[in-house]
Amino acid sequence: MEITLLDYIVFFLFVGGVALFGCSFYFRSHGFPAAFTAAEGNLPTWVVGMSIFATFVSSISFLGLPGDAYKSNWNPFVFSLSIPIATWLAAKVFIPLYRRVNSVSAYHYLEQRFGYRGRWYGARCSPKSWARCYVAVCYLLTQLARIGSILLLLALPLHTMFGWDVASIIIWTGVATLVYTLLGGIAAVVWTDAIQGIILIVGALACALLLTFSMPEGPAQLFEIASAHGKFSLGSFGASLTEPTFWVVLVYGLFVNMQNYGIDQNYVQRYMTTRSTAEAVKSTLFGGLLYIPVSLVFVYIGTALFAYYTARPELLPAGTPSDQVFPWFIVHGLPTGLTGLVIASLFSAGMSTVATSINSSATIVLTDFAKRLAKGEVTERRSMKTLYVTSFVVGALGIVMGLLMMRIDGVLDAWWKLASIFSGGMLGLFLLGVVCRSVRRAHAVLAVVLGLLAIAWMSLSPLINEGSPFYVLRSPLHTYLTIVVGTTVIFVVGFLLTALSKRTGTEKKVN
Repeated sequence: MEITLLDYIVFFLFVGGVALFGCSFYFRSHGFPAAFTAAEGNLPTWVVGMSIFATFVSSISFLGLPGDAYKSNWNPFVFSLSIPIATWLAAKVFIPLYRRVNSVSAYHYLEQRFGYRGRWYGARCSPKSWARCYVAVCYLLTQLARIGSILLLLALPLHTMFGWDVASIIIWTGVATLVYTLLGGIAAVVWTDAIQGIILIVGALACALLLTFSMPEGPAQLFEIASAHGKFSLGSFGASLTEPTFWVVLVYGLFVNMQNYGIDQNYVQRYMTTRSTAEAVKSTLFGGLLYIPVSLVFVYIGTALFAYYTARPELLPAGTPSDQVFPWFIVHGLPTGLTGLVIASLFSAGMSTVATSINSSATIVLTDFAKRLAKGEVTERRSMKTLYVTSFVVGALGIVMGLLMMRIDGVLDAWWKLASIFSGGMLGLFLLGVVCRSVRRAHAVLAVVLGLLAIAWMSLSPLINEGSPFYVLRSPLHTYLTIVVGTTVIFVVGFLLTALSKRTGTEKKVN
């Protein structure tokens, strides 16, 4: 079965409808920075929760989880098992903290912890608020890489499905997303996220059910084949740190999810769009915990695909890569009309992620740089101009980044390494500020430097080949533990230096 006219109609109607719906929020956010960045704190709880869910699910999850489960087992699902801990910490610690600080920027808190308020070039700004600037720059660089990666990873399967040019898909997807993000602000992003999240769930469930009941000998055959090949395994429970065991993936997921729900501007900004702290907590728990059963559906799809094509090998071309099996099934195995809906779900997942990154990046530029470096008060008109210009620039640079990444082999691997470098430093610094109430600036800087060196060491270690004189310096740990090591080094070094400083000061007073 090939893509039909009905599939094209369903796809374009859905994608076009979502974009137009996002643009309809223009008159609600036009001219009001608070509406553009936080929807004036007036969005429904369930909508924000669905937006948090959709922010977590990208086209990487839509294709990556089924691909990994098809190739191996349910080990990737272990990542989701750490979400309850991360969302609980966000509900108890981070959300009340951000609501108390009452800033739409996730990084305003760092200035309070590691700097002081003063005047610099006529602005209420401190040149010693290095932590806020450092993390904000890291975030912006990460989001540019994220936008480029998502656009490319979205374009590749669409190229396989439709035969469209990859560069054209990147450009037009980026432009369409940028338009409704520019016009509608965060309200457009959140509401379209909610719609896209619902369609994504419907599409995934439809695929799972169709695969289950399409087995030649019935659903039982699926479980027999999968069980015989160990497809339901969650991975090894051994103590090895060099392989993606159950424990390695669980710890990796815990740190990544603490970063997502604790310090990521994409999530923190949504905490500020609700009416109260209680509603923000409910939204986070709803959106975070919803991902667990949905991710289970995705890994089940991968397992079901393995069983389906094992039972009917003639339906899958020999040598098809694992991450292309699901796109092949979407095009050739789904009924007419449903193919268009599922492709729209995949497309929506990418659009949602890109829109979120554009809006949050513009918000960071306004709150963490433009307002702080400006001479005098920044008017609402000037703030909106900054938001519009920054959104356009970030979207355009993201498109360029996606086009440049077409020349790179292993885009997803490159994105993970870059994200680990920046994310590890950010999370460690936040945890240090939350736990240690009196950290000296010099101690925090030294901790961050040592943490980044540890992250760089682990990130570069896979490039050291056996036989190299530097092989002895190669990290023995799995790359999943990069963010774990970096975060731990920053926190432990900062904590110990603070404790030693207090002890030394106490001894001096006694003497």
